[in-house]
Amino acid sequence: MLSPDLVAKAREELQEKPEWRLRDVQALRDMVCKDYPTLGTCLDDAFLLRFLRARKFDYDRALQLLVNYHTCRRSWPEVFTNLKPSAIKAVLESGFVTVLPHLDPEGRHIVCIRPDRWIPSHYPITENIRAIYLTLEKLIQSEETQVNGIVILADYKGVSLSKASHFGPFVAKKVIGILQDGFPIRIKAVNIINEPRIFKGIFAIIKPFLKEKIANRFFLHGSDLNSLHQNIPQMILPEEYGGTSGKLDISAWNELLLASEEDLLHDFSQLVLPGDSLPCETLVSGDADEKQCDESLRGCSTTWLCVVRMFWGKEWMKGVIAP
Repeated sequence: MLSPDLVAKAREELQEKPEWRLRDVQALRDMVCKDYPTLGTCLDDAFLLRFLRARKFDYDRALQLLVNYHTCRRSWPEVFTNLKPSAIKAVLESGFVTVLPHLDPEGRHIVCIRPDRWIPSHYPITENIRAIYLTLEKLIQSEETQVNGIVILADYKGVSLSKASHFGPFVAKKVIGILQDGFPIRIKAVNIINEPRIFKGIFAIIKPFLKEKIANRFFLHGSDLNSLHQNIPQMILPEEYGGTSGKLDISAWNELLLASEEDLLHDFSQLVLPGDSLPCETLVSGDADEKQCDESLRGCSTTWLCVVRMFWGKEWMKGVIAP
């Protein structure tokens, strides 16, 4: 149940009217049953409400987001098969992704991602994406998060060329598709710190595929913690980022996510699994922009290599930079 303040915020920002909520949910449910009768989705009020809030109660856009949500889950079996917290325990223990214990002044959770904690020889990059996805699934269970959204803090300190190379055009397109068009969560800001020189080049490649609203929410701070503190207050940041809330502790979030496995599996059990057969009608047909995006990304591999060479120069060619 939302507090009176959040009810007012949802009304102002999301066009959510409590007196019309049941009508709106039923309208979306009717659209699913009529247009996508074999989608294999959960039709509970609470589940459908996530998609309505994420698209400001625009029925058509909420329906498209729901279809995209399922399409993303079916099109990447390496990520969505056997998706449960216990299966990504190694990622959680590494500290690759966690959620800070304190909310920001806007009531938003801070999702902290630290790619330097990943050792590629231990498990593939898809395991990291599974961990991030499960983190988002857990967060979006909260009605407060559905209204307030989240903030991402990504620390690229120590990320080497070999790690950066794993995030190629294919992975980039998949991740962008999920975060931008395939998951019912409002990403209000993405704060990047300690990014290596190559990151700006990679971001320049990715940026055209981001919606303008999302692209404008990226903030590259470099090593300037004062710049970071203008976006995220010191009082909720750990000492590692110039904050005053103590050392970064990943154990509390890990325990919470692992303890939520039964609830998450129950939710997922109401969805069609990646290997299940669905008719073609559930697939999102690409428009001209999407086709152009695909063509551009197919040519990104060469561009990616050029960016790497440009930013690492002769040192990269000589293999001086360690993996």
